[in-house]
Amino acid sequence: MSATAKKRAPMADDIRASKGGTPLVSLTAYTTPMAQMMDAHCDFVLVGDSVGMVLHGLPSTLGVTMDMMIMHGQAVSRGLTSAMMVIDMPFGSYEESPQQAFANAAQLMAQTNAGAVKLEGGVAMADTIAFLVARGIPVMAHIGLTPQSINTLGGYKVQGRGDARSVLLADAQAVSDAGAFAVVLEKVPAGLADEVTAQIAIPTIGIGASAGCDGQILVVDDMLGLFTAFKAKFVKRYAHLGDDGEAAIAAYAADVRARVFPAPEHTFADEVPAK
Repeated sequence: MSATAKKRAPMADDIRASKGGTPLVSLTAYTTPMAQMMDAHCDFVLVGDSVGMVLHGLPSTLGVTMDMMIMHGQAVSRGLTSAMMVIDMPFGSYEESPQQAFANAAQLMAQTNAGAVKLEGGVAMADTIAFLVARGIPVMAHIGLTPQSINTLGGYKVQGRGDARSVLLADAQAVSDAGAFAVVLEKVPAGLADEVTAQIAIPTIGIGASAGCDGQILVVDDMLGLFTAFKAKFVKRYAHLGDDGEAAIAAYAADVRARVFPAPEHTFADEVPAK
């Protein structure tokens, strides 16, 4: 899908139909200005629960709430006209039952104008995915490293090596069969990601997976160098805005303390000059 050729935002069926074509482009967004910057360049924008870590200073995604996702979803929606918006279902909002998942997914979509929701889990969540899809909720799946399960995964480790390879393949097939329109593969060995991409009928979206996936996604704050607490191996920094921002703030502070700012051109005269 060419960014210049798009006349409307893609829908779930458009994303599904892109399987095997030009790679899909995606980033996370949490604010209106950031959404506006990426709108013309991304096929879909994810309002990710990573917002908890990169904007709210939480140690993981587990503390993100429905209210937080709705607030940031509404902000991102205001900045998009060409890209589809997908929104994460936060931890605890869908695992209990398909009925719980539907109630919360419907609320997220109704209050944010999202085109789809994303939830984590493979075989264990297949029935929930099928339940949502049957009731008009497009679902993007997420397997491999699933950050909401970090306490049971034992850390941010690569998933799918050794005996776990068959588990990940089964997860991928399960979410595809359940009706997900795409699946995120996070921190999966490249060869396995390529195998999954060839095996299933829906697009794979890589993050720490393989260039052979049907698309790629990164957390925008990682890619722009705004989040600097740590850098995952799969992140490529396309800018260093965190460093630039800190340098600019330091320069501003120095100007203020030296009474260099504000200069005369930044202040107002007592009287308006006569014309």
